[in-house]
Order: sequence, then structure tokens, then C-alpha cells
Amino acid sequence: MTTGQSKPTTDADLEWCYEAVHGVSRTFSITIDRLEEPMARHICLGYLLCRIADTIEDAGHIPPAEQTDLLETYDRLLDPDDPTTAQEFVDDVEPWLPAPDERNDDWEVVAQTPRVLRTFESLESEPREIMREPVRELVDGMAMFTDRYAEEGGLRLQTLEELEEYCWYAAGTVGTLITGLVSRGVSPDRAEELRSNARSFALLLQLVNIAKDVETDYREENNVYLPAEWLAEEDVDVESVVDEDNHHGVTAVIERVTHRAEGYLDDAHRYLEIVPEQRGNTLAAWAIPYLLAVGTLRELRERPEDVVREGDVKISRAEVFAVLQQFEDGVSQSHLSELRAEMTDQPLHQ
Repeated sequence: MTTGQSKPTTDADLEWCYEAVHGVSRTFSITIDRLEEPMARHICLGYLLCRIADTIEDAGHIPPAEQTDLLETYDRLLDPDDPTTAQEFVDDVEPWLPAPDERNDDWEVVAQTPRVLRTFESLESEPREIMREPVRELVDGMAMFTDRYAEEGGLRLQTLEELEEYCWYAAGTVGTLITGLVSRGVSPDRAEELRSNARSFALLLQLVNIAKDVETDYREENNVYLPAEWLAEEDVDVESVVDEDNHHGVTAVIERVTHRAEGYLDDAHRYLEIVPEQRGNTLAAWAIPYLLAVGTLRELRERPEDVVREGDVKISRAEVFAVLQQFEDGVSQSHLSELRAEMTDQPLHQ
């Protein structure tokens, strides 16, 4: 793999990558803002590499067969032994890029793949190689899913098992990347416990997103992540998840996905209890998205019908601000338990 460009990495490249994360993900920008170096740059670049694949997989305007081809090319690009260049990848994706004046932050990152790769390759070898395998696993998994549902034109997950398989590739692999970076130098037992709980942490966050974004996923990406078998039990066809007549049945399935996500809370909490604060890692970086998920689960329990009636369920900006304020002076693991209990019952700012 080569970047296809001889231009050396500069501080401006890294600064651009930080700005790019702030543009594509509010949640991950909160995380990176609370990390210190060198962890901040490692997580920033690892996330952007994953986001490139995620943007292609979510692109409703790209035919599934083309999505699969692009993801397979991207995987070859990430292979250090493959001659594929970043410019070749950009040339392949160029027909699907929105015009520069119509391009959102996600597609700008895709267009700037050579810059992201160049900055990634400038890292020290150990963190770079820790990140490479889980990123490629994510890319391979997304290619597998776009190929699996090529004839449907978008993802139509059938069972709970397939939903959680998808969640693994979309988020569990990112959890593996993070855990590999933060667990360097810890005891083997602690590293193993981190790995075993990382899956729960990742699936918790991904299932919350799936439960709250049903309408957006269907209308903008032509994807239905709610298990078809659960929808069928409510007499809902997967192609009719946003129809007003099916609100009651879809709400029932959203409640089931919410309940499934709640089952991962304890193990995700344990992950936070043992995550080491070293090499620039901090508890706040991961505890904040965890608590935001706790609050979102509360809202999903209390008003699941708003997902289909209003298109989304979110916690208020006031509560997000209240969570961030809790970490201004640092939060201990014991305080984290108190915050979780409070946010399970009511908004924190109340």
C-alpha cells in the first residue's frame, strides 16, 4: 500500500484530520477533545480510516455492487503488501463523489483519503499496526454485507444474530482498535478482561444508534437494521418501516432493540472501570459517550414512538452540557456509577 503521493506529512495534515473528525461525528469529537497525545492522534486517525468505509457503505446513491468493489479496493489500499495507491482508490470513488460545493464533511474525508493515509503512515509502527487489522476487519465486514444484500439495493437484516454480526463489524472492530491501543503494557489478565468487555461497549453504542435512527437509515441510506423476523411478528414489511400505518408495530421492535442494548450496560460499565489512563487515554473520553447512551436509552424507553413519529429520539442539549460539565474536574469510577443511576431515571440537568 502506498499513498500515491510523495508529499510528506505535515502538522497541517494532522490538524486537518482533527478538524475532519469534528465535522463528521459530534460524539467522537467529544471523545478526541478529551484525549491527550499521543492517544488523541491515534484514535483520530483510526476513526477517520473507519469513517471512509462507513460513508461508502451508507451511500444510498451507490449501487451495492459498486459499494462492494470500492470497499474491496479500500481494503487492498490498507494492505501494506499490496501496491494499490490512495490515488487509485480516489479515482475509483470519484464518479460517486458529490460536487465540491455540495460535498458534506463525510464525503470530503473520502475525497481526502490520500491525506488521511499519509498521516496514518507517519505514526510509529506499533500503534499503526495495532489499528490496521481491526480497520481492515471493519472494511471486509461492510463489503460482505453490501454484497449479501446487493439485489435488495440496501441492507435488510433478517435476524437478531445478523444484526449483532453487523454491529460487530460496524462498531466492535472499532472497540478492538481502541482496546489494542489503550491496553498496551497492562497485565495479560486485565488486557483479556478489557477485550471481553469491549464488545459490549461497542454493541451498546451501535444498538442505541440503530434504535433511534430507523427513519434516517431507511430514507437516507436505504438500510433497515431492525430484524425482519421481529418486524414480521408485528406484521410489518421491511419496505414499510416508515409508513404511518406501521408506527405501532415498528415501535414494538424498537423497544426490543432498546432492551437488547440495555443488556450490554453492565459489561460496558465494567470496561470503563478497568480502562487504563495512560499514553494520553482518559476515562472521560469513553465515559461521556457511555453516559449519553444511558440517557438516550432512557428516552427510548419513555417515548419509543417518537422514533417513527418525529424521526429521532435524542437527549436534550442541556443534558449533554450537564454531562460534559461533570467531567470538567474529573470523574472517578464510583461517581460514574452514581451518574449512570441518576441518568437512568431522569435527565441529569434536572
